[in-house]
Amino acid sequence: MKRKATAIWKGSGKEGNGTLTTQSTVLDKTQYSFNTRFAEGKGTNPEELIAAAHAGCFSMKLSFVLNEAGFTADEINTECFINFENGAITESLLKLQAKVPGISKEKFQACAEDAEKNCPISKLLNTSIKLEATLL
Repeated sequence: MKRKATAIWKGSGKEGNGTLTTQSTVLDKTQYSFNTRFAEGKGTNPEELIAAAHAGCFSMKLSFVLNEAGFTADEINTECFINFENGAITESLLKLQAKVPGISKEKFQACAEDAEKNCPISKLLNTSIKLEATLL
């Protein structure tokens, strides 16, 4: 399986702007610029998209790990915070809250750590990845 996204940038780094389009067209010429990346402009930015990818990938992987352990989550809610400093992504923090009937805190933590280590986006990122997991 291969997936594709396209970025088009026009102009200088600070005054220019660009668009992002994904193969599925969920993003379709979505605007990004210096302001959307480093200030509070309207549009998206690469770090926000990485956060979405990491949260989504981790949540799905956790669902599979839980299923393999004999559990099904009622809900998995993952927030991802990307820390961008000095031109590099220095951390991805996953904040997890989940409702998983019948699971112990210890088993839940083990499943969450397995998912954090083994989701494809975690494997891709060359940065510190942290996980805070809460069983509701």
